[in-house]
Amino acid sequence: MEMEMATISAKSVVLGFEALGAGIALLANIGTGIGQGICGSKGVEAVGRQPEAAGIITRTMIVGDAIAETGGIYGFVFALMVMFMRPFSSNL
Repeated sequence: MEMEMATISAKSVVLGFEALGAGIALLANIGTGIGQGICGSKGVEAVGRQPEAAGIITRTMIVGDAIAETGGIYGFVFALMVMFMRPFSSNL
């Protein structure tokens, strides 16, 4: 009995690496979550120390969270582009 050799096509390798790249792009959301958690904890701590400045602290915290969220959104959009637009496997 002869064993047939399994062949891996170039398209399947590219598709596998596209999925891997999309997963790695979604790791950006870990940093976003950590950053927003730290921002929230520091905001609560600041309001606890100066309750009269709660409005200013909350406003600044929300702006900081919005800026921190952009990194996670960029990673998510990149992952969606890689998974559904398939820019690297279109010419295979």
